[in-house]
Amino acid sequence: MRLPLKGVRSVPSSEADPDPLVAQEEDLDTALAVDRSDNRGVDRAEIIGDGVRWMASWGLRIIIILIATWMLLQIVGRFWSAVLPVLLALIASTLLWPPTRWLRKHGFSVTWSAVTALVAGLALIIGIFAALAPSVINQAPELSANAITGVNQIRNWLQGPPLHVRPDQIDDAVKAITERLQSSGEQIASGVFSGVATAGSVLVTLVVALILTFFFVKDGYRFLPWARHTFGRGAGTHLTEVLTRIYGTLGGFIRTQAIVSAVDSTFIGIGLILLGVPLVGPLVVLTFFGGFIPIVGAFVAGTLAVLVALVTKGLTAAIIALIIIIAVQQIEGHVLQPLLQSRSMRLHPAIVLLAIAAGGDTFGIIGAFLAVPLAATAAVLWRYLSEQIDLRTGDAAPEDLTPLTAEGKLAQEAAARTASED
Repeated sequence: MRLPLKGVRSVPSSEADPDPLVAQEEDLDTALAVDRSDNRGVDRAEIIGDGVRWMASWGLRIIIILIATWMLLQIVGRFWSAVLPVLLALIASTLLWPPTRWLRKHGFSVTWSAVTALVAGLALIIGIFAALAPSVINQAPELSANAITGVNQIRNWLQGPPLHVRPDQIDDAVKAITERLQSSGEQIASGVFSGVATAGSVLVTLVVALILTFFFVKDGYRFLPWARHTFGRGAGTHLTEVLTRIYGTLGGFIRTQAIVSAVDSTFIGIGLILLGVPLVGPLVVLTFFGGFIPIVGAFVAGTLAVLVALVTKGLTAAIIALIIIIAVQQIEGHVLQPLLQSRSMRLHPAIVLLAIAAGGDTFGIIGAFLAVPLAATAAVLWRYLSEQIDLRTGDAAPEDLTPLTAEGKLAQEAAARTASED
């Protein structure tokens, strides 16, 4: 029998020969303990969770705003026949308010100052058209004869090089067009009745807008006091300031549009005079008023000017007139109009162009006409809200801003006091 050596302790086999897996687990625990002791910051999951919650919260708010905007547009579209005269009257009143205010200062009553300004504006427009009517009537026979000559010239051009269209082909085309028109008589009749109904709707809209313009000019000064009394002192001060800014912006839009249309019609008229084209006066006036209807107005006026040049002065003059009109309209549409409107409304030219495109695509011609003032109105609201936020956060002081009304100054001081109390 073997005796154990003195001073040597016997060890179990598990301690003498440790398991490698156990050793690896002990090393891993030690490493993790070291990492946990070194991680003294905030857990990444908390940071990511806060960011996701912030994005979800603002995403929900944006979705609610978009839904509310869509619902508002649907309501406006449903009651468009009532909303449109109000918008047109509001814009027209910005033109009539300065002379109305001047008449009031010189002793006219409230009613007679509004009536005088409205009648004078209508008389000016009617007088312009009445002055041009004799010129149009006197030159109508000449234009009719020249139109026939122009049609014959087009027929001759088609028969000559490079097309070499045979006379029988032209006759067949005319016959086919005639048969097509005869077979579509019912559709044409319905289209005529639809056009009559549309014309009647336009007439009713204009009459209603005219009446509303009179009331806006006559009683518009009572609206802001009524708003302050109805909505209270706090909301009334904000409404007074922001609506005053919006009204001034709309006036700037109309004045800018008038300048742009005047420049457009003047240069086109000079070009037509140099070419010796008749009916320059009516064409210039049509171009001026067409400038207030973006896209279609300028297109129709330019097309008529080119046709008049074609039937009176020939193809060369028509091509030159077309080049002049395109050049003037391109400069006016891409340089002058965005530049002036961006200054008068404090809008970037890109926003002006995008607003016209979006308004025309959504509501047609009227939408294109109203898109820019509506975009300017939204910009005024945004800037006013931004000012109020800056006052409440302490980023701006009342003396840094310039209100247009006494109520606006009170609103700024109230916002500054709220910021100091917080």
